[in-house]
Amino acid sequence: MPRPMKWRRVEFIPENHLYFAPCPKGRCPKVEDIVDVEIKIEELEAIRLKDIEGLSQSEAAEKMSVSRQTFQNILEVARKKVATALVEGKALAIGGGHYTVAKCKKCEKKCDKSCKLND
Repeated sequence: MPRPMKWRRVEFIPENHLYFAPCPKGRCPKVEDIVDVEIKIEELEAIRLKDIEGLSQSEAAEKMSVSRQTFQNILEVARKKVATALVEGKALAIGGGHYTVAKCKKCEKKCDKSCKLND
């Protein structure tokens, strides 16, 4: 029997930007004609931590509460999806996944920069 999937901890969920579609030369296709690639919330978080925040793989894996290997797997899948969308002119739909929102143990609220996750 396989091990149960561990919840991935994320700190960022986009509120208004859950769908990005190509619009070549100002001629946007009809919604029903758009083919999309779905990127999960934890995959977006992996890209954010590694490529935008510039964290090492170990640091990013720790923030997401997963092993380094699991983090690498998540990141690899995420980057492939983004590359596929860019090269093939597909839309990116952001949503779904197996994640939990990072909360501070002290205040039980969504953490900000002043509230450490390990406290």
